[in-house]
Amino acid sequence: MSSKFEMSMMGELSFFLGLQFKQSSDGIFISQSKYLQDMLKKFSFSECKPAKTPMSTSVSLSADPSGVDVNASFYRGMIGSLLYLTASRPDIVFATRMCARFQAMPKESHLNAVKRIFRYLKHTPNMGLWYPCESSFELVGFTDSDFAGCALDRKSTFGGCQLLGNRLISWSSKKQSSVACSTAEAEYVAAGRCCAQVLWIQNQLMDYGFNLSKTPICCDNTSAILISQNPV
Repeated sequence: MSSKFEMSMMGELSFFLGLQFKQSSDGIFISQSKYLQDMLKKFSFSECKPAKTPMSTSVSLSADPSGVDVNASFYRGMIGSLLYLTASRPDIVFATRMCARFQAMPKESHLNAVKRIFRYLKHTPNMGLWYPCESSFELVGFTDSDFAGCALDRKSTFGGCQLLGNRLISWSSKKQSSVACSTAEAEYVAAGRCCAQVLWIQNQLMDYGFNLSKTPICCDNTSAILISQNPV
């Protein structure tokens, strides 16, 4: 690359745009610990009570029109910080995306849900992504979906991730664009989205000389699996 571009060697990569890189002979660890600590300090969560999960399983967020209004700018600032943190924290993607749906008119119930995420981050400040050197190079996709989980429009939420061996390389959590009529349909749509992402990754790997034509996609819904196996 030096023969084609003007370059300067700045040493081993350790910090870039809030991402921290720790390289060793065993692999690379990516985290945002410093950014997280600054974020907790900015929003006055440095001394908060830690929580073991980012969201309670019994919580179902809704528009809450009768709820108490909160500062929208402050709420959006918290959401924006959390969204940037998802670059190395896939464990908070679902909860953050759920709370991000209410940025237009946030209520106290929504703010409490966001505070729960911050309390969870206080409990797990040094969590990140580990990319080991010694691992297989097999692409695997995982997909899942709830059914009509959004209380506003009854749309389902898709979740999926892709791994190269033991290395997590892609993840997402997003509300589906259509309303599913059954759990099987919601799971099948989610599997379709995962398949599209797998095909994109396969095409990217072909540019580097890796032809991974057969990639398993793991789904936990028997009906969706049977539908996908039907060539018709």
